[in-house]
Formats: sequence, structure tokens, C-alpha cells
Amino acid sequence: MTPDRSLNDMAVFVRVVELRGFSAAAKELELTPSGVSRIVRRLETRLRTRLLSRTTRNIALTAEGEGYFADCRQILERIEEAEGQLTRQRERPEGLLRIHCGLAFGQHVLVPQLPEFIRRHPGIRVDLMLTDRIVDLTHEGADLALRIGGDPPPSMVARKVCDLERIICAAPAYLRRHGEPREPEDLRNHNCLYVSGSPALRRWPFRTPQGPRVIEAAGTFTANNAASVLELALKGVGIARLVDAVVAQPLRQGRLVRVLSKSHQVEPVPLLALYPQSRRRLPKVGAMLDFVMEKFSGAPWR
Repeated sequence: MTPDRSLNDMAVFVRVVELRGFSAAAKELELTPSGVSRIVRRLETRLRTRLLSRTTRNIALTAEGEGYFADCRQILERIEEAEGQLTRQRERPEGLLRIHCGLAFGQHVLVPQLPEFIRRHPGIRVDLMLTDRIVDLTHEGADLALRIGGDPPPSMVARKVCDLERIICAAPAYLRRHGEPREPEDLRNHNCLYVSGSPALRRWPFRTPQGPRVIEAAGTFTANNAASVLELALKGVGIARLVDAVVAQPLRQGRLVRVLSKSHQVEPVPLLALYPQSRRRLPKVGAMLDFVMEKFSGAPWR
């Protein structure tokens, strides 16, 4: 089999898995469902192994299929990156670039870097939407989104930028008034501020001599965005648990201090760059992806 055909079969297989079905993949790839199924069967025959288990309602990866899927996606991403670099060298990035980003990360991390991006790429006009609401990027017409945690939609290409870490912290003024918690259980006597919308954000994990412990945060304030929680923490209203990228500067300035750092269980949270398949070869999207990786992949705030 020629390399081109082999790569094409791999690409079809990857989209079947990502879109969770032959029909969805066929629609995107402008093929018939039977044609897509035939390509996957051909791939399985060549590899002499079954990659997918099929039922009338859905598909699932076999054990062999899981490993092959991960390898295929990595290979295709590397090819895409190599081609994208060549394309961007030939084509000048220009046009309107619509970006979605969480409110706190956008305000405190992304926006301060954007002037440099605009200087580098004067042909690009940036339209930035900051929201912690999960939106349909295709419906919103977005070119690229930066999202913290969560599973990427199957219709999106996801590129991991780095891992973030959540930090429990409070303003010195709050701790002077209410005392500093010494044990996780002490949080029950404190005003804990947290982001609503996901039960996991209320569950603060710890390591204790007795084993893992989870404290349900409770207090007088919740919000659907981390920016509001951060602002209230800075004003001494309570204790918050937020990602390190957002609280790094207040911590360096002494406006916030870490709390329970020795017992707090660190849970890496991926920062993802998401973009629709249809935007993958646009020079303006590639320029922003390169910029984001350059500025944030090393987690410089840490």
C-alpha cells in the first residue's frame, strides 16, 4: 500500500473515532457511510487486528484500537504541524481572528500578551470573546478557543498547551481577621469562594495521614466565572481555589498567600487550544497557535 493511501486510511479511522460514528465521519469527509466502513475494514485487514467493536447504535475502540488510535492521531498532528509551518512561511497571516477564552485566564494571562501578537501580525484583526460559558465554537464562528479542563468536543481539533494547577489562597487581610486554616477540616469554619457550574470545582481534594480527603467548599459567594471569585478573594472576602496562571501575579505581589499548600492535592488541569477542522490550515489560526505555545507551553507563571 502506498504511503498516501495508508495515511488517508489512518485519517479516516481517526475521524470515525473522534466523531463516534461512520455516518458523522462520512458527512464531514464527503464520503458514503459504506465507503468509510470499507476503509476501516481495509485497515483492519492490513493490520490483521480488529480496531473497532460495532453495534447498531455505536462504536467502541478495542484494546488494540486504543493504542493504534493514539499513535495515528500523534502522527497526523505532526504531519499537520509540519505542513502548517511551511504554509505559514509562504502565506502572510491576515484577516479577522475570532478567539474564545475563559474570563479570568483571558484577562490576567492572554490579554497582557496580545499586544506583542498584534505587533508581529499587523494583518490580523483580533475579536476576543471572554466567557466561562461552554459554547458551540462552530455555531459561534470562532476560529480558536483556549479552554481549561473538560473533554474537547469530538468535532474540534484539540492541542494541549500545558498543565495548570489549582492553588488554594486568600488575602492576608482575610487571614488576619479569621485566622489561617491549619488542617483541611478547618475550612468548614471559613468562607470558601468557588466557581459554580461544575460540582468538581466545589470539591477540594487533600492528602491526610488517614488518606485522601475531599472538603465540600461552602460560603457566602459563588459565581459562574473565576474572575469574580478572584476579585472577591483579593478583597478579603474568603478563601478561593483557582488555577496558578490566574493567581500567580497576586501571589508574587503578596496580595494573596497560599493556604494548606502542604496537604492540598495537586490535580493537573490541561489548558487546551481548540479549533474546528475547517480552520486547521488557516495561517491566522496557525500564527495564534504558535504564539500560544511559545508563551504558555512552559507555564511561565510557575
